[in-house]
Amino acid sequence: MRLKIKKKMFPKYDVIVVGAGHAGCEAAVAAANMGSKVLLATMNMQTIAQMSCNPAMGGVAKGQIVREVDALGGYSGIVTDHTMIQFRMLNRSKGPAMWSPRAQSDRNLFARKWRIMMEQHPNIDFWQEMVSGLIVKDGRVGGIRTPLGLEIESNAVVLTNGTFLNGIIHIGEKQFGGGRMGESAAKGITEQLIELGFESGRMKTGTPPRVDGRSLHYDRMEVQDGDDNPAKFSYTDTPPLSNQRPCHITYTNDKVHEILKTGFEKSPMFTGRIQGLGPRYCPSIEDKINRFADKERHQLFIEPEGWDTVEIYINGFSSSLPEDVQYKALKSIVGFEDVKMFRPGYAIEYDYFPPTQLELTLETKLVKNLFFAGQINGTTGYEEAACQGLIAGINAHLAINEEAPFVLKRSEAYIGVLIDDLITKGTEEPYRMFTSRAEFRILLRQDNADVRLSPLAEKMGMQGMTERIERVNQKISGEQAIIDFMKELSVSPDLVNGYLESVGSASLDQRTKLHKILLRPQVNTEGLRQVIPQLDTFLKQYDTEITEGAEITMKYESYIQKEEEMANKMKKFEELRLSDTLDYHSFPALSMEARLKLTKIKPRTLGQASRISGVSPADISVLLIHAGR
Repeated sequence: MRLKIKKKMFPKYDVIVVGAGHAGCEAAVAAANMGSKVLLATMNMQTIAQMSCNPAMGGVAKGQIVREVDALGGYSGIVTDHTMIQFRMLNRSKGPAMWSPRAQSDRNLFARKWRIMMEQHPNIDFWQEMVSGLIVKDGRVGGIRTPLGLEIESNAVVLTNGTFLNGIIHIGEKQFGGGRMGESAAKGITEQLIELGFESGRMKTGTPPRVDGRSLHYDRMEVQDGDDNPAKFSYTDTPPLSNQRPCHITYTNDKVHEILKTGFEKSPMFTGRIQGLGPRYCPSIEDKINRFADKERHQLFIEPEGWDTVEIYINGFSSSLPEDVQYKALKSIVGFEDVKMFRPGYAIEYDYFPPTQLELTLETKLVKNLFFAGQINGTTGYEEAACQGLIAGINAHLAINEEAPFVLKRSEAYIGVLIDDLITKGTEEPYRMFTSRAEFRILLRQDNADVRLSPLAEKMGMQGMTERIERVNQKISGEQAIIDFMKELSVSPDLVNGYLESVGSASLDQRTKLHKILLRPQVNTEGLRQVIPQLDTFLKQYDTEITEGAEITMKYESYIQKEEEMANKMKKFEELRLSDTLDYHSFPALSMEARLKLTKIKPRTLGQASRISGVSPADISVLLIHAGR
């Protein structure tokens, strides 16, 4: 008699990623490109990489993050370039450390491109079902459980549940469970994690109503066009944007505010039905008019959802007020007099886990090989989620292969700043990245993310980096050639004085090196090449990104050097390791607050310890003495 062998439905995966939002997609791709066999588990295959809120990528500091993700081999920049309908480089009037790329995307094409790219990856499998629990044994994760009773094994799990963990949607006095409008909330994971010893909290975010673009009077609004020469996010050879759709700008007014106030008594935010804190820097419209009562109007950005749809996103009008109040208020906005609403705005409240419970790799301290990424860590925004997913996916692969972890320093990337902030300081409100959070903004520009990070990705074994490194080397050599050329070429006064006078800069009275002229704040390379044929001929062999990079390096050389020196000084603290078994209560010279905070967070380096709220310079001196320094 032959025995029947029962075959498993699934092999044992290297990494399982739970959730297919921006964090989950980047986590799956990162682990797969490192060589792991990955299962991406999602509640709905039709909403992979969905832009749940605004149809845009990038923005102030967020654009830098997208370029960093791309430089490390992630897909967000590539997908954005293939699907954008408008591109703008923000803050061009400021210094290059502040320049931030932002693109409007076609919402449907964005999700479709992401899914196509992942389906073409041989290392990524998919499973559509809610994940209701984890397999955990002896302090180590071993896979996932589903409501169908399936147990799917893996060596590591990355949780990227977004707003789905016990999500509740609020519209006025109505509330119902959901992780997104029309989609169910996820149950079971929070409860299990709490049983395992994790702390959890509640956060809130929101989205504005969507309206019918055919019902709007665009001629009554301000037009906001894209850049004349649109750039890109990815450092790879993605297609240039040749056609763009305009956005528009309009404003609220006193009448709009008065109508909105009539719904305050039914607002879940003001009546206390919402317990979670919302994003400070992206408040709802009712929160704006309540907190900033002296403001007569608030700016609204009218953003198309794609090339072929009439659906419009009203950026700046997030609301959880009753739907009839939202509608009446919209009709009093200039250009919205005949508006038709597709669906109302709403608030969503969900579970998150304070990120001080994580290592800098995004692995949890309580369960080995379990990683958290995205809104589960208390962040807000596609870009912040994507970069966490990337780092979690990379480190999940490295952990199960017993390789050294991948951790970015604050001086290396905005991603490093974000993760260090979360793990060291924690967050009680949705965390959003700003350029002001970074100490080394001049080093962490959007134009040099490839030079900073692509060599690191290649070194740790990320697939597909060969062509990227070739581009990086060409860029570095090209920028240096331009710098050398401008340092060697001298120009006569009669050649450039007309241009200098036109930009309000003092005339020359003798031949001067081009490099020295460029250091003047009013002067730029583009202006010089218009009047110096020799320079124009030389620069034609290089693209705009290389010529801009060379100009930035020359103009800001002294500032760059100062930041590099500061980063090197901090490096000593960052390299001084602290044991995770250190008993801080055995140090009587430490303040009681420092002992409590250090014990809870268990910083890995003295640099990290110095950034913990409540740990003073005197406390750091005590730790230095302990380290024999």
